[in-house]
Amino acid sequence: MRYIAINDGVDSAKGDNDFTPFRNLFNDFYAKDTSKKVRAIKRAQGQAGEHLTKPPYGYIVSPTDKKQWIVDEEAAAVVKRIFDLCIGGKGPMQIAKILKEDKVLTAKAHYAKKKGKALPENPYDWRDSTIVGILERMDYCGHTVNFKSYSKSHKLKKRIPTTKEQQAIFFNAHEVIVEDAVFERVQELRANKRRPTKADRQGLFSGLVYCADCGSKLHFATCKSFNGSQDHYRCAKYKSNTGNCTAHFIREEVLKQIVWSRIFDVTALFFDDIMAFHEMMYQQRSAETEKEMKRRKREVGQARKRIAELDRIFKRIYEDDISGAISHDRFLKLSAEYEAEQRELEEKVKADQQEVDTYEQNKSDFDSFAAIIRKYVGIKELTPAIVNEFIKKIIVHAPEKVDGKRVQKVDIVFNFVGEINFLSATQPKRQGA
Repeated sequence: MRYIAINDGVDSAKGDNDFTPFRNLFNDFYAKDTSKKVRAIKRAQGQAGEHLTKPPYGYIVSPTDKKQWIVDEEAAAVVKRIFDLCIGGKGPMQIAKILKEDKVLTAKAHYAKKKGKALPENPYDWRDSTIVGILERMDYCGHTVNFKSYSKSHKLKKRIPTTKEQQAIFFNAHEVIVEDAVFERVQELRANKRRPTKADRQGLFSGLVYCADCGSKLHFATCKSFNGSQDHYRCAKYKSNTGNCTAHFIREEVLKQIVWSRIFDVTALFFDDIMAFHEMMYQQRSAETEKEMKRRKREVGQARKRIAELDRIFKRIYEDDISGAISHDRFLKLSAEYEAEQRELEEKVKADQQEVDTYEQNKSDFDSFAAIIRKYVGIKELTPAIVNEFIKKIIVHAPEKVDGKRVQKVDIVFNFVGEINFLSATQPKRQGA
């Protein structure tokens, strides 16, 4: 094989390659040094909160500021629909199929249309991998996520995913397309993937029902010979009495009635007396607590000012000690007193701030749950979307015999607010199964 490099005057046929190995070595050093500098620049930009990648589908670069992303309304509507379909119980392949049937342009086709270019051969050919990438991208919540992957060397093109601890997240960096609560709920649903059965039926509560004794999931059981009323959930560790748990069996029709009744009761109480509902879930959010939180916020601000003031005082007395304005013994005594006061204030700020943050989070959770109730007022039947937005977890206990009747305890954990016990009920609600 003959090697010719015109600019370097190298022709292997003439034997002019004695210096070539050294030249290649220096070229490699140059490439490595350049890569190191580029990495340092990207690292600095990423730590400063600047975007390190092109905007994802749903965003475009602002025409007035190249460092900012703005919402692409047409694409953002598709992104919202994808998240809504996931909340509604659809998987990535099902969502891709729906978008394809509705002739929604893919991201590539969308960009080609915006630039006035010819559309690709299959402009509606959505892939499930594309849907997964959209569903898992936190950027749609308005947050910038940097350092999601890295390469080991400038010679390797393969990108290696980083852990969440290695990533840098900058909150509220650009406009929001998907609310945080919706994104988090989608991640929970994605962690509990639902697979269609051979009977082409999917459990309404699949991935949400758990055994009260062993903590395992209750699997959805059905077959083509079932008429729907026979579909049921069964503990995964029961295994026809050969496992290490008992049969925590409940029919889906019964579970639908229990869940619908519980949602109806909560909704009715909310609209009948929202204040009573508010008090029931958050007794700590009383008028006195509201005043207490305001007082703590005020004290936190004052304490932080005093901490900063103590830093300035300590600096002054240190300078006085160096200059001889005060004795060293006096300096040691004063510095010890100031340091003790500062440590005490810092501990108080930490404790009070934690209480304030918890209170604000509870307030936000209540508002989020109230928004779901208002969204689905007057529901007539349960749908996957309603179930996924209302319910976080369903815990099924083993059945008992009470007065000759089969009675089964079912605990329902709602999103944002957990279990809800009515003021008039001192025991968990029981339903016949």
